[in-house]
Amino acid sequence: MERFVGDRRAVRRAATVVAAVFAAAVTFAVLLYGTTYKRVTLVVDGRERVVETTAADVRTLLAEEGINVRPYDRLSAPYGARLRDGDRIGLERARPVVVTVDGMTRTVYTTGKTVGEALSQLAVDLDEHDRVTPDLAAELSADTEIRVVRVEKETVEIREALPFGTVRTTDATLPKGKERLVREGRSGERVKTVEKVYEDGVLVEEKVVAEKTVAQPVDRVIAVGTKQPVTVLSADDENEARVVTKGGVTFRYVRVLNNVTLTAYSTNARAYPGGQWTGITATGTKTTEGRTIAVDPDVIPLGWWVYIEGIGFRRAEDTGGAIRGNKIDIYFDNVDYARQFGVKRGYKVYVIGKEKPAAD
Repeated sequence: MERFVGDRRAVRRAATVVAAVFAAAVTFAVLLYGTTYKRVTLVVDGRERVVETTAADVRTLLAEEGINVRPYDRLSAPYGARLRDGDRIGLERARPVVVTVDGMTRTVYTTGKTVGEALSQLAVDLDEHDRVTPDLAAELSADTEIRVVRVEKETVEIREALPFGTVRTTDATLPKGKERLVREGRSGERVKTVEKVYEDGVLVEEKVVAEKTVAQPVDRVIAVGTKQPVTVLSADDENEARVVTKGGVTFRYVRVLNNVTLTAYSTNARAYPGGQWTGITATGTKTTEGRTIAVDPDVIPLGWWVYIEGIGFRRAEDTGGAIRGNKIDIYFDNVDYARQFGVKRGYKVYVIGKEKPAAD
């Protein structure tokens, strides 16, 4: 029994010795690894060199080399990463860059090599029309100033009125110098598509990119009178009468009408089939061949006598819708003769007065 207990104690002592030896071996290995020289490639801002070091981690290596890492610098491995022989440690130093964007100018640090890389690192989002100077592909230098101009474009439609013109036509029924509105004018409409360009919120350009007329203007039409003014005669004009002899009769007249147009009419049953004729004039007299004529009362007063060269004395007793100005319609009993009379121009007419001249 005593022998068995002694054996167990021996086993325990042996196990303790083995454990101690193992721990010592591990400690030795760690110390050996940490103090063993390693060849490490160190790249700072693109400049590469190989260093031999016993540093156990990246932090210690950088401290040994006197390299200070700032918050904006980029290190290829964590500070606490353990070093191994053959490792490659890279360091990119951030450089200061002046950036103006969204109305603010500030100095920032970036490790980007180009303008585009710098803006990407700074999380500056660019829209389709934004303008960047220098160009995105431009390499950064010590004095580079980056400017981002926010460019916005909008398209609007503008409606414009198209003015109407005025067209003048002649009207022989209107007295000369008088005007009459024939048709009102109407404005047209045009639609312009305008592109507006804003830079940093300020309108810098405005241009028409499309134009369409949706309604044409309608001209105003005005009739301008060309009818020569006619002097209206009255009974008072008889006091200023002049004397002339025509057809063997000497008479006084108050006015001479030149270039008078003559036509003829009849009021018998054949001229007005269906019994529509009456044979009574506008003055209440019965139409009588050799006496009755239709006139424009504004030219020859009704009831006045006239002398028509080549025709003779006639009395203004009737009117007619087509008798205007220097025009006289002569009455004939024979409808066929009246129709064949036609239109005769260039006659001279003497306006006499209310009394028919008598032969001497």
